[in-house]
Amino acid sequence: MFNLDSFSIRPIERNDKDRILHWRNSERVRCNMYNDHVISQQEHDAWFARALVDTPAAYLIFMHEEKPIGFISFTSINKLHGRCYWAFYLGETDVPRGAGSVMEFFALDYAFLMLKIRKLCCEVFTFNAGAIKLHEKFGFVHEGRFVEHYLKNGKYEDIVCLAKFGATWTEDRDKFKSRIFGKSGN
Repeated sequence: MFNLDSFSIRPIERNDKDRILHWRNSERVRCNMYNDHVISQQEHDAWFARALVDTPAAYLIFMHEEKPIGFISFTSINKLHGRCYWAFYLGETDVPRGAGSVMEFFALDYAFLMLKIRKLCCEVFTFNAGAIKLHEKFGFVHEGRFVEHYLKNGKYEDIVCLAKFGATWTEDRDKFKSRIFGKSGN
């Protein structure tokens, strides 16, 4: 069980720029991304400047005991249709086992309670079985599959499309909170 109060999320800040680039360029993170090349400082600087002002998006840092350990993004936020896409990763490797589940809990809370999104979507390479399993554990459903959709390392890879609806989060939130943080939520 985790202590709920030892984790938090916050919007990215200017002093996160180098940390995010370091995380994003690690092989462990890059191998699961669409854009898996090593990102140059110039490319990252341009993205970061846009990210600080990007209104149809939200970029967050996941914290454990006030230390940044991960990154969460919500993109293509569409209030009219009530949906957006999201992605996340643990940037640090020295994190408590199960921190990915805690981060997903915080991300779902943010999407459904703060952004008021109706439907949260994501796309995951089929070889990233751990991410797919984690999303399924939180009630994401498979909505489709893009077959041989993306060329990666000389091979066309499949992508699974997953989604979770805010109505199911409202029903399931307390169950997940209890499972991760214990009965008291602490």
